Amino acid sequence: MDLRLHLYNTLTRQKELFKPIKEGEAGIYTCGPTVYHYAHIGNLRTYISEDTFVRALKFFGYKLKRVMNITDVGHLTSDADSGEDKMEVGARREGKSAWDVAKFYTEAFFKDYKSLNCLMPDVLCPATDYIKEMIDMVLVLEKKGYTYSIAGDGVYFDTAKLPDYGKLAGKSHIEGIREGARIEANAGKRGPTDFAVWKFSSAEEHRQMEWDSPWGKGFPGWHMECSAMAVKHLGETIDIHWGGEDHVAIHHTNEIAQSEAATGKTFSNYWMHARFLVMGNLGKMSKSSGDFLTTSSLPERGYDPLVYRYYCLLTHYRKQLEFTWEGVEAAARGLDGLRALAAKVRAEARGAVPAADRSAKYFQDFMSALADDVNMPAALAVLWETLRDNSLPAPQRLAFALAAEEVTALDLFKAEEEAALPPELAALIAEREAARKAKDFKRSDELRKALSDKGILIEDTPKGTKWKLSRG
Repeated sequence: MDLRLHLYNTLTRQKELFKPIKEGEAGIYTCGPTVYHYAHIGNLRTYISEDTFVRALKFFGYKLKRVMNITDVGHLTSDADSGEDKMEVGARREGKSAWDVAKFYTEAFFKDYKSLNCLMPDVLCPATDYIKEMIDMVLVLEKKGYTYSIAGDGVYFDTAKLPDYGKLAGKSHIEGIREGARIEANAGKRGPTDFAVWKFSSAEEHRQMEWDSPWGKGFPGWHMECSAMAVKHLGETIDIHWGGEDHVAIHHTNEIAQSEAATGKTFSNYWMHARFLVMGNLGKMSKSSGDFLTTSSLPERGYDPLVYRYYCLLTHYRKQLEFTWEGVEAAARGLDGLRALAAKVRAEARGAVPAADRSAKYFQDFMSALADDVNMPAALAVLWETLRDNSLPAPQRLAFALAAEEVTALDLFKAEEEAALPPELAALIAEREAARKAKDFKRSDELRKALSDKGILIEDTPKGTKWKLSRG
């Protein structure tokens, strides 16, 4: 049984043995949200996949440094470097400043993120905090002859000067872009795959987010932020870069181009991508279409957000996942059953819990599933099978369940936490529920805040008030 970690590398299109740059350590860059709107559950499937992967690496004993960007400037409505900045669109939509929009949706994102038991990154990088680093990288590219300027538009990267441009997406894909492109959409571009590394502010239109640069007032190209921040925090070559499959063809392809042109070194040794979540015949979920679901849709229908985490873990991250409410209901029943089984094993175990036996077959099977490109469906199957195996002593099964929880993060013993709620907190929850029914919303909000200060998060659902312990 090979328990060495193997990952599917999008760059080579095969599973590879993970060999970090530094033994026992790993530097990971994970693409974060563009904070002009709420993150939808399709976005959050990628973050759950990333989180499970990070947890698996920790389970294997790696010391990690994980960096995540917050895109709060520079992401245009078109991948062809045209259209408006999404932050400006959000500001106009809501009648707020772009800075206020970014703050609001960053906070909203991490509220949803934490509700799914996702671990916080070690380093968070709002793009607007790294303008200097981005300008410095563009200057390096300019000095090496990789850029050119288009009057009234911006500074562009000349992809023709990089022989292996497009290696992540594949030669046929890049040739297809070049053959099907309409260069007249931007007559100043030398080639259809050239991309902006710095955009000029328009003289006719006021921008809320713009900075002085050697090329004039403007703002960074979207791709530039990830390159500059990854290099700053993880070095010129990083171990792993994570993101959604929609980033392969353009965003990550361009990150590689500008990073490797600037440093002369491999940008990332491993590239990992989660497949889309789709809504039946509607295709992939998209914020630009306005037709999307957020995590708030779950408690509104009476579901714990962790039901969605379980739903995602039932399908391997490299397989497309179709979202249906019937599927969510089935996942809810499954998670309830798993929690009930875990509680039964704990009740049978009684007393002290031994350390998990890593040499046991069930533990080795669990590790083997994780080692195979973090195969969570297989890992969950091992967890179910082990908890049901009455031939194993209950304390051993309980120790394994507690260890597996480090990766699954499904709050398997949540029912026991709720049963142990101190009477004074239960009284506050009951008082708040009474205030809600009496439409005394001021008192209801006061009690919600009081409970939050004590580490209790409240969710109002059609099936009544639910609560969970805050995870900080």
